[in-house]
Amino acid sequence: MFIQTEDTPNPAALKFLPGKQVLESGVADFTDREGAQRSPLARLLFEIDGVAGVFLGSDFVTVTKTGDKSWQVLKPMVLGAVMDHFTSGAAVMEGDADDDAEFTDDGVDPDLIVQIKELIETRVRPAVAQDGGDIVYRGFKDGTVFLNLRGSCAGCPSSSATLKMGIENMLKHYLPEVQRVEAMA
Repeated sequence: MFIQTEDTPNPAALKFLPGKQVLESGVADFTDREGAQRSPLARLLFEIDGVAGVFLGSDFVTVTKTGDKSWQVLKPMVLGAVMDHFTSGAAVMEGDADDDAEFTDDGVDPDLIVQIKELIETRVRPAVAQDGGDIVYRGFKDGTVFLNLRGSCAGCPSSSATLKMGIENMLKHYLPEVQRVEAMA
């Protein structure tokens, strides 16, 4: 099994491409060992000292490291764990991937919400996935679109620039009702 790696804009995150499907649908984001209990792969990766986060996409695994560890040390261990998992035939998830719940957009034109979601799905999400992350619509209130950044995007030094200069400007261009974009935890 040959696993490729790709750098991400976040120096603390590295994208691993096992050359096969990771998740059939959705994504899964684990920020600690306790939260990873429903994923045998994530549990295995969290056993490696220095792994701070695991994000599972359709065909990739993004691993975020702690600041005190180097990729030179961690990368071979992560590669070994990913290879061991996929050659074992074990399931990646026990249960469904993340439920992308959002807050209620009371009083907002439903067509506007559909347009915001469509722009995010077609113009933003594919680009963010290329960098080993994900972005999820969480809601719209008082002119502000709330988004959740995950995977390599969470904690990325350029994430605020991506939100403000990229996503916010694009949404404002197409939808004058949008005044700003904010990240949600």
